[in-house]
Amino acid sequence: MMKFIIFCLVFLLSATSTFAFGQSKKRPNIIVFLVDDMGWQDSSEPFWTEITSLNRKYHTPNMERLAKEGAKFTNAYANPVCTPTRVSMLSGMTAAHHGVTNWTSPAPNNNTDALDKQFGAASWNYNGMSPVPNIPHTFHATPFPKILKDAGYFTVHVGKAHWGSAGTPGANPYNMGFMVNISGHAAGHPQNYLGQENYGNLPGKASWQAVPDLEEYYGRDTFLTEALTLEAIKALEQPIKEGKPFYLNMAHYAVHVPLQADKRFYQKYIDTGLGESEAMYASLLEGMDKSLGDLMDYLQEKGIADNTIVIFMSDNGGLSLSPPRGGSPHSQNSPLRAGKGSVYEGGIREPMLVKWPGVAKAGSVVNQYVMIEDFFPSILEMASVPSTEILQSIDGKSFVPYLKNPNLSDSTRALIWHSPNKWTTDDGPGINYKSAIRKGDWKLIYNMRDTSFELYNLKNDIRESHNLAVHYSDKVKELGQLLSDKLRKWRAPMPINKTSGQPVPMPDRHD
Repeated sequence: MMKFIIFCLVFLLSATSTFAFGQSKKRPNIIVFLVDDMGWQDSSEPFWTEITSLNRKYHTPNMERLAKEGAKFTNAYANPVCTPTRVSMLSGMTAAHHGVTNWTSPAPNNNTDALDKQFGAASWNYNGMSPVPNIPHTFHATPFPKILKDAGYFTVHVGKAHWGSAGTPGANPYNMGFMVNISGHAAGHPQNYLGQENYGNLPGKASWQAVPDLEEYYGRDTFLTEALTLEAIKALEQPIKEGKPFYLNMAHYAVHVPLQADKRFYQKYIDTGLGESEAMYASLLEGMDKSLGDLMDYLQEKGIADNTIVIFMSDNGGLSLSPPRGGSPHSQNSPLRAGKGSVYEGGIREPMLVKWPGVAKAGSVVNQYVMIEDFFPSILEMASVPSTEILQSIDGKSFVPYLKNPNLSDSTRALIWHSPNKWTTDDGPGINYKSAIRKGDWKLIYNMRDTSFELYNLKNDIRESHNLAVHYSDKVKELGQLLSDKLRKWRAPMPINKTSGQPVPMPDRHD
């Protein structure tokens, strides 16, 4: 009898262990493929209702492939510049809430706001995000990769990090929950894309932007985008061999400046008549797209493509300053207005694709607007990991329901952008000292310099060329009040008027 009881206990334990293992095997692998400075139209895959001249200009067959196999989001948003977006993604909070409202310098304790005659700098978190409390000028929060790691995921970061300044805990991906880090550090762009130049790591010439961890490729004709892709594939061998679910944060430095030619693709764009700078930009885009295709092919070869979620996103709108871009300034993201650094659509609307086999219908289109802070709750839901014991309150909302039913819509949600900083030395369209809010089809922009408003109906005017503020004063008041309430609740940083010594008034108290 005792032997029978022991046998039953062993059987039950074995069955329980097998069930648990089976459950863990079903947990999907997740890849976030994040591109730097890529515009909404920088692809041969259109994200609008029509194919544009820009779609015909570029060649991104693997983005087309991903769109055919998954869901395309036509109203996906990030912040106007990179660090606020990357912090929002890892924390689930909007930039006005976490207070990292501009790009962080690789050098510690360096406020990157340019000097301004009218305003003194806002009190923003210019050292970035920190997983450790009491670090000066940082935002303390729990990054979702740590939650995934604690839940049994093998977590890998490859490429650009740029969450915090050097010397602070947030600059190091290992402190943010990653088990493997390749080339992620405090800098926001590469010193050099060329292996022949050691990616900037030349004696006496290396700066903060020299890309680390790629010594194997020094002196070789291996473009940075390719080197990072090769290293990402190497890093995934261990979890795949061990049968563990993995999270890969594939964060390319491309297509950020410096514009350099990826020789694998550069000449064909010259042959089509593009100028040198635009041909270099196009080659960076196609090199990035090849990386996407290489990763997708690798998933197929390993037999795990059907259990891997791939999320494609850009961290802000396409660069529209000329130089270094060719063409007229702020024209590179048409039909959207302006580009990187701007709260106009060209600076914040992004290409987003999600492939989730068995959940997201192949070739589907989601028109609901979503925001970068939505990645936090969405990824945890995808991984079936509860967001327990986190330090921060989450502003993001899961976009998983829209993958399951792309026809769902929510016009009651408000998205908010807040840029109380001087990103560039000269004000451009929608750049420097702006806040904005979108609710439904309506978008309100608050100009802090003169406390004026711009109101646009994006459904009818995607180019934001018709300011309707004078004609719809009630809508201005409604959105201005909602924006003000949120900024007050979050204690959002505001620039200081040098004349009065007071913060810029909230939108509902403008002059």
